[in-house]
Amino acid sequence: MSKSSMIRARIEPDVKEHAEAIFRELGLNPTEAITLFYKYVGICKGLPFDVRLPNEETRQTFEATDKGMGLTRYGTMDEMFDDLDSD
Repeated sequence: MSKSSMIRARIEPDVKEHAEAIFRELGLNPTEAITLFYKYVGICKGLPFDVRLPNEETRQTFEATDKGMGLTRYGTMDEMFDDLDSD
């Protein structure tokens, strides 16, 4: 079958660059990656990954952290892991 349909989308440049770097490592160009995604959607009869609305607890956590509430800051990664180990 010849390729005759076109898809156009706008995407943030850094998202595009990051994904295309991964495609190159996989030996794919963007057209091949998009084709693969579309074919997999057909096989799965939906998105090939879970897409769900967050539950109430998760939603409240997102809202709180967006406001800077309930966050713990560490000077180093070692401090964070030390704190996690002490629980």
